[in-house]
Parts: sequence; structure tokens; C-alpha cells
Amino acid sequence: MTLPARLRRLTGRRRPSPAPTGDASARTPVVSPVRRGRARRTWSAFGGVLAVGLVYAVLVGPDRLGELTPGAFLRIPLEGLLVAALLLALPPRPRRVVVAVAGPLLGLLAIVKLADLGFRTALDRPFDLVLDWLLLDDAYGFVRDSAGRAGAVGAVVGVVLLVGVLLLVVTVALRRLASLLVGHERVATRTVAALTLAWVVCAVVGVRIVPGVPVADAGTTALVGAHAEQVDARLRDRGRFTAQIDADPFQDVPGDQLLTGLRGKDVVLAFVESYGRDAVEDPELAPQVNAVLDTGTERLRAAGYGARSGFLTSPTFGGGSWLAHDTLLSGLWTDNEQRHRSLLASDRLTLNGAFRRAGWQTVGVLPAATQPWPEQGFFSYDRYYDAAALGYRGPKFSYAPMPDQYTLSFFQRQVRAGADRPIMAEIPLISSHSPWTAVPRMIGWDEVGDGAIYHGDAGARNDGASDDRDTGRVRAGYRQAVAYSLETLISYVQTYGDDDLVLVFLGDHQPAPVVTGEGASRDVPITIVARDPAVLNRVAGWGWQDGLRPGPQAPVWPMDTFRDRFLTTFGPSAPPLAAPR
Repeated sequence: MTLPARLRRLTGRRRPSPAPTGDASARTPVVSPVRRGRARRTWSAFGGVLAVGLVYAVLVGPDRLGELTPGAFLRIPLEGLLVAALLLALPPRPRRVVVAVAGPLLGLLAIVKLADLGFRTALDRPFDLVLDWLLLDDAYGFVRDSAGRAGAVGAVVGVVLLVGVLLLVVTVALRRLASLLVGHERVATRTVAALTLAWVVCAVVGVRIVPGVPVADAGTTALVGAHAEQVDARLRDRGRFTAQIDADPFQDVPGDQLLTGLRGKDVVLAFVESYGRDAVEDPELAPQVNAVLDTGTERLRAAGYGARSGFLTSPTFGGGSWLAHDTLLSGLWTDNEQRHRSLLASDRLTLNGAFRRAGWQTVGVLPAATQPWPEQGFFSYDRYYDAAALGYRGPKFSYAPMPDQYTLSFFQRQVRAGADRPIMAEIPLISSHSPWTAVPRMIGWDEVGDGAIYHGDAGARNDGASDDRDTGRVRAGYRQAVAYSLETLISYVQTYGDDDLVLVFLGDHQPAPVVTGEGASRDVPITIVARDPAVLNRVAGWGWQDGLRPGPQAPVWPMDTFRDRFLTTFGPSAPPLAAPR
């Protein structure tokens, strides 16, 4: 071997290739094997980091928006250590089986955590694995009514894709993690052992790098356990609730013994959407809302009306208005869809039914009912008006198909004015429904007509509302919408009230946590308004405060106690009050 050849062999250097001939543009660049290997190793390392990070994030990621901070991820997940130890200990075939089973389960965990995060943000409660699937249709309807059919279809497609991608990506990540553990078995075993020891020490000592976030984490186990208990409770609750439905002290009370203290009165029961306790007590919300209530108290007092106010605790928060309606009208705590459906399938006497039995003409005016609702019969309406029957010809206002003033105007013109006997009307008002991006203007009652006027200057005002998720602007839109709904009710009483009108209005639930923040109560204001002093004298024993606005010391009742208290108060005699739930 020649000396130059030997030197090239020792140094690893090769003789330069002869210069290529021909067209330079036809040359194919040659990537060295060393460079290709380095790129593969880089991508492999990057993919491994992503896999580890994704599995780790699924295990320790919080299910509350307020806890979604960098500090929430400074934890050692016990479940991750157990899975890693199992993958290291198993031979190849069982290991593949574990990955094939655990991967989708880990993906399902990610989906449940995201669902919990969304439900806690919107409704201040975790996702219900048994019952909340029934709400998918209502969720689709809300998005369709707020953003149009295209937006609703897009949302459905996006959710389906998200679920599918999460299941696939998390499973692939776990498979990649298993390969890393096996490919670096000695280092992985030592790392898992060290982290296990650290977990034990942190658990014993109670180490917390961030307040409230233990380093020794077993949150996944706790989450799965909580949802398992939830499933068990739902399965057991059906029989208990059926027994409560049947135990009704007013079920067989004759009509001539019901509601004698309200004979000859038109009784209007109005639910004000999302009118919660924070609307009258939160420093940012209360000034505008309380100004409407306090001014309204004086205006009504000058017209001869009195008012008493208190609080009820709603079974729901941020949404699910029908659960509040069920609870108030039936006297049963109806806080989930299973109870709602069981109730509607029963013959429970509702407050509407009691008025009907006692001789009132019962009316349901439901502007948000845009789909067929066969369950209307349960609430004992003699006449029922959904959105189509209300004949509105104006524009929508965000979610609300029509303004509250139009709803009350229709009720006065088409129902109350021509009634040949006393009316009992249930009217859910919806101008204060989220997302609070468009609020109607108050106009003269003689201008409302068929609602076409709202296409012009009487249309929406947007002083604070916005489509973005800026909390300050959302709260401003909410405050403005609630003030409008309350002003509409006060103006209705001033314009159309008489000695025979009794108005009961209340909130159905608090607004979403984006308005109230986390940890808000479930209390809602309730008020009774009447010109006849005999009506208010009947409720003197309730301890409710004078005026349209309940103060901080006003009594708070569970909402399911209202039906029995009301029937007892306005009847000549009645059975003892039922114990709250």
C-alpha cells in the first residue's frame, strides 16, 4: 500500500472525487451518511421529548382553568411512575398489549380532563360521564342559535376531530415512550427508581413548590375515583328521586283549597335569565343593576306598588335554566338531566298545575322554545306560545330570538288583555342570556308592534359587550343585559299593572364563571310585586326585605322549598312543609 493511501486510511480521509462532467443543473446533491444519521437522531430525540411531555401533561394537567399555570406542572405523577415501571418489567409481547390498552385510556383521560375544564368554566361543575351526553343536542342548539348553522356544524366537526386526534396522538406518544424506556433500560430504571424515592419523600414531607400543588401527585387516581363515584351516585339516584316525586303533600288537595289568597289576581311568574346574586352584590356589576332596581322601587311605590325580595339557591350554575324551572315549579331539587327526565315523565303537581286546578287559565310564553317541545303538557299550560307562535318579525339579539319587551308586549296584547278569567303565566325572559353581545333598547310600548322596529334605531346597543373573551367586556355586556331585562319588567308593571296584577320574578341561575369568577354562590334574587297590600301581608312572615333589591342579609331558601311555601302561604290551610331535599 502506498504511503498516501495509508495516510488516507488512518485519517479517514478519501481522495476527492473527480469533477463531474455534463450539465451542472442535472447533478444530484449527495447527503453524507453521517449527516443523515445525525438528522435521524435529532428527530428521534425531538419526538421522544414530545412523547414524554405529552404523556406527562395528560397525567398532571389540571382540570380547572384557574389552576392552568406553569406551577401546576411541577409535580411527579404516581401513575406515570407505575406505568413506566410496568413497561420496563414486561417482556415484549405483554408490553405491546399494555401500550395498546393504556394508550387509548390515557387519551380518554385527556378528553375527560378537557371536558371537566370546559364544564367548570361554563357551569362551575365537572363533566357528568352518565348524563352530560344528553346535553349535546342542547349545546348544538345554543351554538346554532348564537353563531348560525355553519358555526354549529363547524363546532361539531372540530370536536370530533379533536377527540380522534387526541386518542391517536396520545396512544402513539405512549408507544414512543415505551420504546425509549426499553432502548435505554439501565438509565430508565435508575431514573424511575430515583423519581419513585423522591415521590415518597415528597408525599411524607408534604413538599409543595407552588402553594396548593403537591409535588407528590396522585391526581389522576383521584379524578378517576371521583368520576367513578359520580357514575355510582347517578345509577342509585333514579330510585330515590322517584320516591320523592311520589311523596307530594299537595297532590290531592282540592282546587277550592288552593291559592285562595290570590283569587281574582293575574299572576305572572318571570324567570330572568342569568340574574344571579353577583348582579346585585359584585362591586363591578351591582352599581348599574342596583340603580335600576332602586329607581324602580321608587317608581313603583309612587304608583302604589309594594315589593319584597329575598334569595333562592338554584340547583344549577351558568346554564341549565330548565333545571331551575323544574325545581321551582315542582318543589323537587332537580339538578341533573336524569332527574329532569324522570320528573317530566311523572304526574307531579307543579305550581302551574296548582293554579290550573284552582281555576286560573295557565299560560306558557317561551320565546326561547325554537324546537318542538312535547313535554309542555307536564307544566299544565292551557295555552302555550313558543317562538314561532309569538309572531316576532324583528332581528335576533345574539342568542335571544326576540327582546324581552316584545315578549311582554305580546303577552299583554294577545293574552292578558282579552282574558275572561284570571291568568297565571310563566314567562322566561332571555335578553340577558349569554353571550351578551347585543342588547335591545327600551322603546315606547305602543311602538313595539310586531318587532320590525328593531331592525332600525331600536336595535342593539353594545356599550360593553364584545365577541372576544376579554373578561371586563364580557362582564360589561352581562351587566347591561340584566339591567335591560329588569327595566323591562319594571316598565311593564308601570304601564299595564293594576290592583289585580301580582308579579313574581327571579333569576334562574348565576352567569358563567367568566362573569362571577370561581367559587361564587348559587343564589339568585327573587321578588314579589303587588299593589294589593293583602298580598304582601301574606308574605310578611317570610322575612323578605322591602323593595326590588334584596340586601346581603336577606333570607336564602333552597329553590325547591318555594312551591310548598307559596302554596301554604296563599292557601287557607295546607299540609306541613316538606323537608328540603
